[in-house]
Amino acid sequence: MNFPNPSQRLRETIRLLIRKLGVLERSEAICCGITLTQCHTIVEIGRKKQISVNELAELLNLDKSTISRTVEQLVTHDMIVREPDPNDRRYVTLQLTSKGEQLFGDIEERMQAYFTEILEIIPEEKREQVIDSLQIFSEALHNKRCC
Repeated sequence: MNFPNPSQRLRETIRLLIRKLGVLERSEAICCGITLTQCHTIVEIGRKKQISVNELAELLNLDKSTISRTVEQLVTHDMIVREPDPNDRRYVTLQLTSKGEQLFGDIEERMQAYFTEILEIIPEEKREQVIDSLQIFSEALHNKRCC
């Protein structure tokens, strides 16, 4: 389809990309037996090793009540532990349990394999260009939201 200006072409490209990535994320999360929000929560805690509930809510761009419900479900399933911050008792920190660490490793391994396969489909001489362009776009999105 032809678009009269670049912003419309960008919008359509991103719309299709989001749709395709959404299908990927849902299928990956389902095969792990957890919801998409739980999957993102496990990944972010796994990458940070320890994070506060407030930081997690901000990182995932979700309200604190949604994060609290998600955390409660993951605590119940022995995926994460919730502890008062030793430096400030008003904050709660989150860490993965050994069961959560195993799930985090499984998710990371599956996603690494998937994106390696995707990258191999892109012509080798274009791979860095694609990654650089996505980083520039991500930064532009961040700057637009911040200001």
